Parts: sequence; C-alpha cells; structure tokens
Amino acid sequence: MPDLLLELFSEEIPARMQAKAAEDLRRMVTDKLVAEGLVYEGAKAFATPRRLALTVHGIPARQPDLKTERRGPKIGAADAAVQGFLKATGLTSLDEAKIQRDPKGDFYIALIEKPGRDAIDVLAEILPVIIRTFPWPKSMRWGARSGKPGSLSWVRPLHAITATFGLETEEPDVVKFAVDGIEAGQTTHGHRFMAPDAISVRRFEDYEAKLKAAKVILDPQARKDIIFADAKELTFAQGFELVEDQVLLDEVSGLVEWPVVMMGSFEAEYLAIPDEVIRATIRNNQKCFVVKDPKTGKLTNKFVLTANIEAPDGGKTIVAGNERVIRPRLSDAKFFYETDLKTKLEDRLPKFEQIVFHEKLGTQAERIKRIERLAAEIAPLVGADVAKATRAAHLAKADLLTEVVGEFPEVQGLMGKYYALAQGEDASVAAACEEHYKPQGPADRVPTDPVSVAVALADKLDTLVGFWAIDEKPTGSKDPYALRRAALGVIRLIAENALRLSIMKMAASALAGLSLKPADAQKLPSDLLAFFADRLKVQLREQGARHDLVDAVFALGGQDDLLMIVRRVEALGKFLETDDGKNLLAGIKRASNILGIEEKKDKRTFDGAPDAALYGLGEEKALAKAIGEVKAEASAAVAKEDFAAAMSAMAKLRPPVDAFFEKVRVNDEDAKVRENRLKLLNEIRSATRAVADFSKIQD
Repeated sequence: MPDLLLELFSEEIPARMQAKAAEDLRRMVTDKLVAEGLVYEGAKAFATPRRLALTVHGIPARQPDLKTERRGPKIGAADAAVQGFLKATGLTSLDEAKIQRDPKGDFYIALIEKPGRDAIDVLAEILPVIIRTFPWPKSMRWGARSGKPGSLSWVRPLHAITATFGLETEEPDVVKFAVDGIEAGQTTHGHRFMAPDAISVRRFEDYEAKLKAAKVILDPQARKDIIFADAKELTFAQGFELVEDQVLLDEVSGLVEWPVVMMGSFEAEYLAIPDEVIRATIRNNQKCFVVKDPKTGKLTNKFVLTANIEAPDGGKTIVAGNERVIRPRLSDAKFFYETDLKTKLEDRLPKFEQIVFHEKLGTQAERIKRIERLAAEIAPLVGADVAKATRAAHLAKADLLTEVVGEFPEVQGLMGKYYALAQGEDASVAAACEEHYKPQGPADRVPTDPVSVAVALADKLDTLVGFWAIDEKPTGSKDPYALRRAALGVIRLIAENALRLSIMKMAASALAGLSLKPADAQKLPSDLLAFFADRLKVQLREQGARHDLVDAVFALGGQDDLLMIVRRVEALGKFLETDDGKNLLAGIKRASNILGIEEKKDKRTFDGAPDAALYGLGEEKALAKAIGEVKAEASAAVAKEDFAAAMSAMAKLRPPVDAFFEKVRVNDEDAKVRENRLKLLNEIRSATRAVADFSKIQD
C-alpha cells in the first residue's frame, strides 16, 4: 500500500515547541485518515529546527465504498414526504426503494451507495486544513510575495511544503494543494549553511538519506545520541566527566540540524563561585554543558557546546565566541555572589515587611513568623532541636532577596545554604535553608535531618492551611498555589521518615497562627483531611497499592496519623491477597448486601446485641462466639498498632461466616429469629470495622 511523506519547511521553530508539534502533526493527520476510512499501518513524525516531517506507511490507495440505508416515509404517506425522501436519497422513483415491515407500519428504505475516493484526493483535501488549523502555542503572520500580509498563521514563516504519495515500487505522486500561495511539491532544502541548495525527494527513505547527505539529521533522538556520545567522549579524552543534563540535551538537540560538539574554557578564578551558579550561568545563557573533575566531583573551568556547523577552522572561532560571552556572564555571577556575602541573611529580612505574600494572608514577614512558630512546635515531635529549627525557619526565605537568586531563581534555597554556612550558621540550620522546599515532586529527595524536616513541614502546612482557610482550594486541573504538591510533600516527609504526627493537630496549630479577618474562615475545614486522603491515594497508587484500601481505612473516621494509615493499608492489602482475606471479604460483602436490602425494606437498622436465647442452630452460636473473640483480639492488636496480628484475627472469622451462609436462612419465617440473625450479620460488619470498612473495598 502507498506511503505518505509530508514536510513543512520553515524558519527556525523554537526548540521547546518541536516535540509537541511533531506529535500534533502525527495525531492530526492520522486521526483525519481514520475518520475518512483510510486505516494506515504506521506513522512517525520528526522535527528539526527548520522542519516538521511525517511519514505514514500503508495507507490504502482508495477509500472503501460505503453502503448505507436511509429510512423513509410510511407506505401511503403524503406526496410531499415521498418527494422529499426521493430528493434526499437521489432515487428517481419509489420502485428503487425497498420496503421494510415494522409493527408500526411498512416503510420505504433507500439503499445509498457512496463510492470511495482516491486517497491522494482525500489527502489533498485534509492536509491544507491541518496546516491552517495547526495548534501552535504562539504563531505569527508575515508578508506574502505580493507584499501584502499572508493569511496563514504559523509559528515562523513557512517556505515550502513537501507532500508525496505512492507505492514503494513506483514513482510517487505529488499531493496537489496550496496553502497561502505555497504549493506542495517534492522539493526541500538541506542545512542552511553547509548544503542550502534545493533537494528533490520522492519518499521517506530517499528523503531521510538525502537530508543526511545535506548535513541534516532528521531524527531528534539521533541528534541527542550524537551530542551525548560525542560530549562524553570529548570530556573523557581530557580526563574529565560530563555533567549530564537531560532537559538541556533535549533543548540543544532542537537548536541544531547537524550537531558538532566542541569544548571551551573559562578562567579558573570563576571556580570560586558555587558550582550550581556556574552551571546555571552557562546553561541558561549559552545552552552549554558543564564539566567536572571525577576525582574531586567539583566543576572544572571547561564547558561543552554544540555547534550547528562544521567550521573550516575546526570550530576555533565558534569556541572563542562562546568563551567571550560566557566570561562576562560569569563575571557578573561572581560579582553578585561576592556582593551577597557582604550582607547577613537576617539583615535582609526587614524588606519582607513590604512584600505581600497574599492579600488575605499578610506579608512575607508575617508568613516567616508563622513558619518559625510552627517549626518550633513541630521540632520536638520529629526529634529536632527547637532553637535550631526556629533559627532555620527565621533564615530560610532570606536568600530570595539576594542578587544571585534574583538572577537565577532555580538556585533559591541552595544559595541560602551557602550564605548560611559562610556566616557561620550551624550545619543543620544551613541544610534546612536549602531542604525546606523539598520534596518538590514525586522524584525529589526527601530531607532526613530533623531540623530540615521540621521546617519543611512547617512551610508546607502553613501554605496548605492558609489557602484552605481563605477558600483558595485546588479546582479540577487548576492548582495555582501548588497545594497538591505541598500535601504530597507532607505525606512523603512523614512516611519516609516514619514520623508519628497528627495532621489535624498540626493543621490546627498552623491555623492558630493566622491573623484572619472576620470575613475569612475561623476554623479548619473538615475537607482538608479528605484532601490529604486523596493525595495519599495518589502516592500509594504509584507504589502499587489500591486506592480503595485507603478509602476503607479513612472511612473509620479520626484517622489522621498518616504513618499508621500507610501501615494499616499495607497490612490490609497483604491480607486481601490471601485466600482467607478474599473469602472473608466476599462473606462481609454478602452480609452487608443482605443488611442493606432488609434495612431498606423495614426502614430501620439492626443495631444492638443479638439475643443468644434465639440461636437455634450451631452455626449461629459458632459465629457469635467467633465474632466476640475476633473483635476483642483485633481491637487489642490495633491498639498495639500490630496490624498484621489484627488481620490474622480477622482471618478466624472466615470458617464460621462461610458455615453460617451455607446452613442458615437469614430471613426466617419467625420475625424474632429473622431480626436476631440480621443483628448477627450487623455484628460481623461491626467486628471488621476494628480494622477497616470492608464495604469500601472493591471486589
């Protein structure tokens, strides 16, 4: 079957847009093909700085013929209805229609046959629409050849369109269409400087090979592989090690069509700047990789750049140009750093009194005081020194007002650590200045130093409780204050440090530190705990746990010790993987279903202890005895926080529950016996709630 080759050749596409644009092109074209009945075999899209390309393999040469039936009026209907039916279906008379018998009467049916079109004609129709409606995040218009503005809106001026379609064994045809005066053809261009001449292409294999000969590597992954391998080899050859950076690698590969890796250097005096500042300077301003000495782990005065050309002088001029730009950037960074060191962190804090954190939550200075107070309260609970936790909370935000962080916001916290150490602060205090922001995501490191943990919890809880109190909660996909991330951070801090803390007590303490106006909330909303439960589900689900088990534990109420919830969920999950657990769950579900039906029928509940005198069968007596023993044993185990033992106790219910349902008829004809047996079923449900609400667990 034929293949499609499509290329959209333009001025430079921003690197950050290329990957999504390639995927959008693949999705839009293939979705349209399928909608037109042209089911393809495979598709792959590519992007370079100056082109989006797509190959679609195995497209049928022609659409399938379509046969549809259209129901018309009843036999004997008014002439106007009949004439409308004939006109709409293209029939010349009713003799061409079929008659379908129906209980409501006999109807005319028209069989409409729509012949399929050639795929190349379908492509000529859909491709211009896709190009005109392409979802660039930003686009522009430019002058047409006549001097008037063009009608096409595109990310950068579009120069050429390549579109061919045909079998591998034949010369492909050009898909004939035009967009804003640009006619589709089979001509593209190679590298802007090294091979700018026009290139005639036929199909994808021919296209990719000719581009490579014209100094263009089409596949972004191939360009990444070249840059990474050459950079590693170049640094290794000089006894150094590349500092890997996947995000930068993705970006750099989108800046070049023919990657050429080179190494430059800068003055060793700049190594007095913290490594992270050097890296941010070189990375952000020149898109270059930094290099470290594997013996010391510290940066060297080398950097790796990626050029887009094989220069006649071997790249000396390009390297020198990059060095000329990097040198003043590092000089500025060194000046900022040395200037920052002249002012102590605490001397910067008065400026926070003029900076508003949120109009309803006060200034940054007020927020810092709240974090200090809360960190001091949390410190004893996590084994931290109160004075150190208070000091760390006092200084933690100060680096936001430094020159270096103003220039490179990504090093906030980290610079706080450097400045704290420089002014002689305790190592734990300095570490907390950096780590109180952590963890900032599911893959981020969790602090373990008690001082850092205390300040990190205080910082996140103040954020959560504050915005919760003024009703600025996340909605749908919107979370402008990153409250979901803050809650997940609290959960990970507690779980990974095995901390025994009450979320609601800490939250209440955070609320007490807020100075809220009468119009704002004065008490902690109850749904904050539900919010933590939802975040905990996300966390546990990523670890392979079931979200319904979290619901089953939270449903017991009063569960805000996250560590114990996690351990209870783990024990419950292991129990339900056993045969005893699976069968007991089925029995409990059966009991709950029967109770639900009968409670609805009688419009009452069956609470209260059963009457032992009404037990007429041995299975009833055995179940009642087992319930009493299990309830006591499981409750005692839960009180000792031995959830595995609690689950073992629950397992003892399985045999008597199975026997009860096999031998006992719950809805006995004697009303008193029936009520007593329903109360016994309620006792099963009550006993198992010592561990979890089994009704929340999915089968």
